[in-house]
Amino acid sequence: MNRRAFVTGLGAVLAAPLATEAQQAGKVFRLGVLTPGGHSTASAPTMSTALPASLRELGYVEGQNLTIERRFADGKLDRLPGLAQELVQVRVDTLFANSPVAVEAAKHATSTIPIVMILSYSDPVERGFVASFARPGGNITGVVLAAEPTMAGKRLELIKEAVPAASRIAVLATSEAGSRTQVEWTDKAARSLGVRLIPVEIRGAAYDGAFATMIAERVDAVVVLASVTLSTDRARIIQLAAKHRLPTIYDWYEHVEEGGLMAYGGSISEMTRRAAAYIDRIFRGAKPADMPVERATKFELYINLKTAKALGLTIPRSLLLRADQVIEE
Repeated sequence: MNRRAFVTGLGAVLAAPLATEAQQAGKVFRLGVLTPGGHSTASAPTMSTALPASLRELGYVEGQNLTIERRFADGKLDRLPGLAQELVQVRVDTLFANSPVAVEAAKHATSTIPIVMILSYSDPVERGFVASFARPGGNITGVVLAAEPTMAGKRLELIKEAVPAASRIAVLATSEAGSRTQVEWTDKAARSLGVRLIPVEIRGAAYDGAFATMIAERVDAVVVLASVTLSTDRARIIQLAAKHRLPTIYDWYEHVEEGGLMAYGGSISEMTRRAAAYIDRIFRGAKPADMPVERATKFELYINLKTAKALGLTIPRSLLLRADQVIEE
């Protein structure tokens, strides 16, 4: 898998030190992890498993010089403020939050504990998390996958190209504010493509009901929006898309690796590795206010031909030639 291109205002500001430099004799660091999703059972690296692995590469071993306090909201977003307060009360050295709603809860819980964020398609300046990308100015910094209205349209365009006859396309969304914005962007693109968009909002874990709605609406394909909740539950979504024979496009490579048809976006694993570098620097004394927010700017296309074959779908050669990776087995 190709590594994604990231840019910052200070070039190599996050260059990783040697693992031995990451450790301080006798010090056990305490990291808080706050996420709106649940414990993923998918086989590929996830937020909950990739972060410890990335930190281990930097010299932090859970149970030795690292303690991780994990708090999962399991899709119940109203639990996040309380969970954030719990992490503050157990005195974590740094708090990791991987969605806008989690960052918001962490921000309200503390103005002093460093917060490392991962955001997808959400502007941290507009949301008031940081003063600017170059100079965050507070206790929050991290990695952001650029929020671009054109991205929603691009995914719709790609699934339409893969399924030329598609005229009714569902968009699987959540109740989060960022999700609503993506639906609006996708709807604008749908009108320009002459496609009727069918928004389907998932509540709780009612995925069977969501797909039943899609079948009742006679949709031809599905666009799954960027969401920590939807990513956490990707195994179930991929399974239902296959069961109902619905060509589906996602935002992360991991979805395609696990059986999804297509994805256009970045990589959870890669962004998590980048976040680990921030956590390492903070553990060693760096201040979030002085650490520029890193912006992911390169997006890549992934296609799973095995899934396409199972769906009886022939992917146009023009699309295959543009793919950054094609999974054939």
